[in-house]
Amino acid sequence: MTNDQNGPRMTVICYGDSNTYGYDPRGWLGGRYGADSRWPDILGRATGWAVENHGLNGREIPPQPPGFPADTGLLIVMLGTNDLLQGRTPAETAQRMERFLAGLTLEGGRVLLVAPPPLALGEWVQEQRLIDGSIELAARYRALAARLGVRFADAGAWGVGFAYDGVHFTGQGHRAFAEGIRKELAP
Repeated sequence: MTNDQNGPRMTVICYGDSNTYGYDPRGWLGGRYGADSRWPDILGRATGWAVENHGLNGREIPPQPPGFPADTGLLIVMLGTNDLLQGRTPAETAQRMERFLAGLTLEGGRVLLVAPPPLALGEWVQEQRLIDGSIELAARYRALAARLGVRFADAGAWGVGFAYDGVHFTGQGHRAFAEGIRKELAP
């Protein structure tokens, strides 16, 4: 995908959880990384696209998607980590994602489902089953995307670094994620 220099900039909506929002776990109460360190902002600067950050801390996969504008050029969806952390299995999480994606009005070519990078051992992730579940989720999302005809990317291949909690991206992790998305979308 490229930006049409003769027309309006492509609008990209990034819909996700705290890793899309840009949660910074280094602060006492947690804060937010600056715009120079959040992957949606980095992606926008690198591509010239109008990138909207619709990340929300703690977001699980909702039963139905919100109404996204019909002129959305690309919807990037990365959710599922909080569902796993709340005790759902990878199969249950993938079923929730299937209902969410089935409710979208955008055509499949304008939807990119991103499997979150696998969790790592840390303060929030102290059980191997969570790591294994996050790895399994990527395989389930890949199959789901193929079945529904939406685009797919596996962020587990991008070398995204986590903070001490094993869940949230570091500043470098955000840069690696943005670069992975950019390469995935390059023509």
